[in-house]
Amino acid sequence: MADTPVLYRLADGVASIVINRPEAMNALDTETKVALRDAAARAAADPDVRAVLLTGAGDRAFCVGQDLKEHIQKLEEARNGGKAALSTVSEHYNPLVTSLATMRKPVVAAVNGVAAGAGAALAWACDFRLVAETAGFNTSFAGVALTADSGASWTLPRLVGHARATELLMFPRTVKAPEALELGLATRVLSAAELADQAREFAVRLAEGPTVAYGAIKESLAYGAGRGLVAALEKEDELQTLAGASEDHAIAVEAFLKKETPRFLGR
Repeated sequence: MADTPVLYRLADGVASIVINRPEAMNALDTETKVALRDAAARAAADPDVRAVLLTGAGDRAFCVGQDLKEHIQKLEEARNGGKAALSTVSEHYNPLVTSLATMRKPVVAAVNGVAAGAGAALAWACDFRLVAETAGFNTSFAGVALTADSGASWTLPRLVGHARATELLMFPRTVKAPEALELGLATRVLSAAELADQAREFAVRLAEGPTVAYGAIKESLAYGAGRGLVAALEKEDELQTLAGASEDHAIAVEAFLKKETPRFLGR
């Protein structure tokens, strides 16, 4: 298992996905990107998965983004007639971020160390970011003369606003955990020692919740972010009808009337 670039485990309704290249600060080479993309798609499609927990192996890095050693090789191959090095955006990063952001179940990032470039963007594509007090975010892209990818142009302004996103992208720097919490990049900041357990507990709590409603909340927020009030109201009507027809809604109403705690089934 040590040589497996991405670890995947399902327990208690939580799919744990671990980027497993600690010796490279969990940098994303092609093998890792393919495995990570496929793991996210697997979790999204599996009805037994009711929440996802994404993290990095080790204690130094969540993910430092693109493996630049491999990237240099890809650039050289492209000069000699090979496939464009940045075709990875469409082949790997875009489908991965789409799975994280749009799957109809909550996704938690446990940011255990530095998250840079595409690594930071992966965390921002998740619904929650629990961040170790020793961790931080860095956009990195402009530092290697690249623009934002992995959804950062969409997620970052929604978290911190357009002006601050522009600053962070054009002047890359490490945003340490306390500032990340203040800016809205972090949901919670925890001690490094308690991060893994707290993130697991957080994800299990979500897995025990009304999964259909959670999925509808994700969709309505993403839809409403780019549309006017009338369209957002129409989407709310559509999604409320969906949630209202779920077994979990019936369970919750019955439990409320009986003054009991509902036990959701995720359907």
